[in-house]
Amino acid sequence: MPPSVPSLPRRVARMLRTSLFAQVACALVLGIVVGKLWPGFAADLQPLGDGFIRLIKTIISPLVFCVVVVGIAKAGDLKAFGRIGLKALIWFEVASTLALLIGLLAANVVQPGSGMNVDPSTLDTSAVDAKTGGGHLPSTTEFVLNAIPTSFIGAFAENSLLQVLILACLVGAALLHLGHTKVPKVLPAIEQAQEIIFAIVGFVMRLAPIAVFGAMAVLIGNYGLGVIETYGKLIILCYAAAALFIALLAVALKVVTGLSLWKFLRYIREEMLLALGTASTESVLPRVMQKLRKAGARDDSVGLVLPTGYSFNLDGASLYLSIGTLFIAQAVGVDLSFSQQITVVLVLMLTSKGMAGIPGSAFLALSATASSLGAIPAGAVALLLGVDRIMDSMRVVTNLLGNCVAVFAVSRWEGALDKERAKKVLDGEIVVDLDDDESEKAEKAEKTGLKKPGTTESEESVAVPVPTTKETAAEAG
Repeated sequence: MPPSVPSLPRRVARMLRTSLFAQVACALVLGIVVGKLWPGFAADLQPLGDGFIRLIKTIISPLVFCVVVVGIAKAGDLKAFGRIGLKALIWFEVASTLALLIGLLAANVVQPGSGMNVDPSTLDTSAVDAKTGGGHLPSTTEFVLNAIPTSFIGAFAENSLLQVLILACLVGAALLHLGHTKVPKVLPAIEQAQEIIFAIVGFVMRLAPIAVFGAMAVLIGNYGLGVIETYGKLIILCYAAAALFIALLAVALKVVTGLSLWKFLRYIREEMLLALGTASTESVLPRVMQKLRKAGARDDSVGLVLPTGYSFNLDGASLYLSIGTLFIAQAVGVDLSFSQQITVVLVLMLTSKGMAGIPGSAFLALSATASSLGAIPAGAVALLLGVDRIMDSMRVVTNLLGNCVAVFAVSRWEGALDKERAKKVLDGEIVVDLDDDESEKAEKAEKTGLKKPGTTESEESVAVPVPTTKETAAEAG
């Protein structure tokens, strides 16, 4: 008798119960509907998304610390770690500069702001001050000094990733210097703490659909869909430029590692949808770190490259800033010369590096760029207030994919990538379950001939004979 096939409602219910991707997708659609139909009610849902991101932020710093320390200690080579960092910074600079140039080229060709003829004096610049909170981007000296921690606990309390990275590198180097004989209990303790943090990530991620629902409802409720009509040309241009940049990332990943970016996108589809819904790449940092490790990238490369990229490799933001600067100039009737546009690139190469974690950082960078040129009124930045939130999706996707590609590329160059495992994971031959590692442990044990998960050394060393006759069976009983 053939097995009965579950009905469609049951299959849908099972998918919603077991698939984070399906849950987040439904929450996304429901958030759009609620935001459109009840904008007043939707505005009160802001705490749902904010609370989730706060929960994620509480575990990012300790997670990065544990992964980097364990990665350095297990790699056993501090020089290799330094090479990984240097290669990552080179990759970041090349990638972000390319994003800036693509943005400038696209804005020159399409001219998204031409014909608007906006009078800057009519713009409400106080709205920009409210968006940025009266802050400012740090200078290069301030940026470097701010990356150096003033206290061990303070780096974690302030959730400063660069400071935590520096502390993790120092602790990892100290463990290598002292050796496992002098401090035999420290590394296992950090590894166990890492497992606890990953378990917490699993708990928090169950709230992801609620966060996406709240964030999307607030977005549609506050801004509506009409803004897309007003800024349609600019929005389409930014997303098209991002698509071009992502296509170049796919080519670079294929050439350097032989891996497919589209398969990787399918592999992290849950995290990508969550990042889109919450408009935050920080909300998925812990899960993406896990998935990169499971896909064959070594701990030290993941722990160093990915968090550093969150500060140094904002490819999506670079695209948006270059297009936004030319859009503002065109809208107020300012024709920037070639030399001024080169100045735009040079200024943005510096200002974009200090953007991470600063409220309204995109507007601060645009204002700094406008001021450096002297030809664009700084108040004209207010033109982008209505469309900035719509651009978050483009920035999030581009930033996240750019940093993940950097992890794979740098890992490959440094010999820290298990290419065969990466291909099997992306092809679906190895199913990764972040909540249960027992299957992977069993797979490794089978390949290496080690004990199965859950058995002890004493259990493994005692051979238990299998009774083959009634007599031996009785003896065994």
